[in-house]
Amino acid sequence: MNSMASKITWYIFAILCVLISLYPITYFVVDRHFGLLSTKSAELLSNQLWNVAFYLHIILGGIALMIGWLQFSSKLRKTRISLHRTIGKIYIIAVIISGVASLVIAQSATGGINNVVGFSLMGVLWIIVTIMAYTSIRKAKVEQHQNLMIYSYALCFSAVTLRIWMPILVPLTGGFNFAYQIVAWLSWVPNLIVAFFIIQRKDRKLAQAKN
Repeated sequence: MNSMASKITWYIFAILCVLISLYPITYFVVDRHFGLLSTKSAELLSNQLWNVAFYLHIILGGIALMIGWLQFSSKLRKTRISLHRTIGKIYIIAVIISGVASLVIAQSATGGINNVVGFSLMGVLWIIVTIMAYTSIRKAKVEQHQNLMIYSYALCFSAVTLRIWMPILVPLTGGFNFAYQIVAWLSWVPNLIVAFFIIQRKDRKLAQAKN
């Protein structure tokens, strides 16, 4: 029963990652003045730096979200280690560029200083833990690398949790603006807490296997 539940959870997780990773395509096939962009001023939407940062963030963030979940497949790591490493390199590059771009667009975040701080902090943490994950595997610290990558992808997964929370929060709070101020933190802080408990569980299983 637990095995079946784990498989179902894994499939739901993978499907959500892939579906949301494709979301940036929407901005290329329909009028982009919808959703969050409808809250932006015409001046900001015409700013070249902001536009470059926005598209770098959503495209490369989408790539990181699409491929990152594959790295948690033990089968892939055991049977296709070269592919695992290639995906990892692409993920790290995508995260760094998308993360830096997110810091640029976060300064104009809808919702004021609360959201500027929330999204900026998330971007900084995303970059830091991902670089630390890379440096740890370069030093052959495999367990540390795995733990840091769990934190990294937990932050990446905020793209999914944000889109889960918003349809729930908007009717509960009575409007987009207040809901978005909450989700600036709710989209990623709980993810890190869940990641912490996942790591604790993984470490306990590893310790039991060694005994």
